[in-house]
Amino acid sequence: MPQTRRAFLQGIGLAAASSMTGVDALRANPLDRPIGLQLYTVGDQLGKDFNGALDQIAAVGYREIELAQTFGKSASELRTAFANAGLTCRSAHMFDFQKTPAQFMDFAKDLGATYAVTSFNPPPSVMAALKSAKPDFAAFLKALESMTFDDYKRSAEASNALGEEAQKHGLQYAYHNHNVEFKKFGDRTGYDVLLASTDPKLVKMEMDCGWIAAAGYDPTAYLKKYPDRYPLLHIKAFKSGPPCLTLGGPGSPTPTELGRGGIDYKPIFAAAKRAGVVQYYVEQEPPFKEVPAMQAIKVDYDFLHALPA
Repeated sequence: MPQTRRAFLQGIGLAAASSMTGVDALRANPLDRPIGLQLYTVGDQLGKDFNGALDQIAAVGYREIELAQTFGKSASELRTAFANAGLTCRSAHMFDFQKTPAQFMDFAKDLGATYAVTSFNPPPSVMAALKSAKPDFAAFLKALESMTFDDYKRSAEASNALGEEAQKHGLQYAYHNHNVEFKKFGDRTGYDVLLASTDPKLVKMEMDCGWIAAAGYDPTAYLKKYPDRYPLLHIKAFKSGPPCLTLGGPGSPTPTELGRGGIDYKPIFAAAKRAGVVQYYVEQEPPFKEVPAMQAIKVDYDFLHALPA
């Protein structure tokens, strides 16, 4: 029987994993864990050719993925497609706000995930920008940037509730940060409020290292101070620039490939090794101005694969 392209690609990956020799034997992935990819990074490509894009992701060398949208597929359809491509999905971002938290947790459980992740959990006044027939995303971003101290307290309460719902479904909830949470309220940031006001057992954190660095803070410091809060990392790069709390539009950080930005990942992974990090995912923000997305994720993969384990 002729070998399919997908089986051929999987065979290459398995052979490479089991027969590292020569120079490549001296290279290993950071934390001795497989390099993951947040699928948001290649959302356009998945929308055009879902299975073909998964094959390309696997051919680069990625083995772990994190979900950001369904592309019109059920949890079982996604699980089958991932398995066919040799990919494992242990984390899913809450992407459909028409679903209740319980419905999303059901979906994540059916998918086979361990972690359910959200960002912001903003109050209803902020979400109003998305309720119209034509959602005003610019207004939504501005509203996020304008969240108050009390808004972050309410966001922490919502995170705790999501954590309780996740546990009912046998899942772990995690909060994913951006840069806007580092707005100062006296001597505390919004992110500090979230860390202090959430139950560490119910609410873990998915640290987006790139956004923390863009805000002018050190991811390493948080890994050292809260070693049990961070099972998940997002590995991301922006071009060097002054600290910025603008999330989108003019003045926001300029995304780029790993190794081409202003963040040193060696100390971050050294701290992650001593913390409770379970998995990390490459996530590159669009637009892709220098190289196409599929080429960019190979640059990102090669950068991480060359770092000390």
